[in-house]
Amino acid sequence: MPFTLATWNINSVRLREPIVLKLLKEEAPDVLCLQECKSPVDKIPVEGLHALGYTHMVARGQKGYNGVAIISRLPMVEAGAVDYANLGHARHIAGRLENGVTIHNHYIPAGGDIPDREVNEKFGNKLDYLTELRDDFRKNAPQKSILVGDLNIAPREDDVWSHKQLLKVVSHTPIEVDHLGEAQEAGNWIDVTRADIPEGQLYSWWSYRAKDWDAADKGRRLDHVWATSDIASAGHSSRVYRAARGWEKPSDHAPVFATFDL
Repeated sequence: MPFTLATWNINSVRLREPIVLKLLKEEAPDVLCLQECKSPVDKIPVEGLHALGYTHMVARGQKGYNGVAIISRLPMVEAGAVDYANLGHARHIAGRLENGVTIHNHYIPAGGDIPDREVNEKFGNKLDYLTELRDDFRKNAPQKSILVGDLNIAPREDDVWSHKQLLKVVSHTPIEVDHLGEAQEAGNWIDVTRADIPEGQLYSWWSYRAKDWDAADKGRRLDHVWATSDIASAGHSSRVYRAARGWEKPSDHAPVFATFDL
């Protein structure tokens, strides 16, 4: 059963409900994973989703911050949520489809502005989240699973507009890249996006601060689609839907898509 999945940091699901519905109408992914919903679960607007056939949802939310949701037009049941690093934040939710595939949706902490945990607690929280993720994968090896989300790290040199200029900027520092790589290796995860698009600059986030984000194109690939090695070869048709970054009242992230023949 082929299905298409998209992941998108929406930066407030209530504020940006119109572009969520626009994406669903125009691109029609079977599953949409959202991060930074900034809403309690009972306040997420679902009427428009249901009208388009997206009648299944699993989510964790909180007022004004964080929040993750998986919206699906395929039957899905909740498969758990973990409070990594004991932050008390709504940053992870998992859903299981009828074909047995478990989808893990993560919103990893951004990490603040200073890449030093001694002076920046948020950076420490980010590293601790990644460490616990790694340890969880070592203890409970994931199988038949997909991991998506705003991981807030651009790991490769061609995942950022300037590797040299961003080496000391949070999201591309060597310690973050190493922590993410250890988590990926521990779960035997394959980066589906880069398996499909192995070469070239590729971004999914562009700062609001740029007067013309498109022309400046100083982006980073912070949003990821991974799959466990037992199903990764079924993934294909990966793409970043860059056009959505230019929609009215956009998120600063663009959706990332992949299709799986499972």
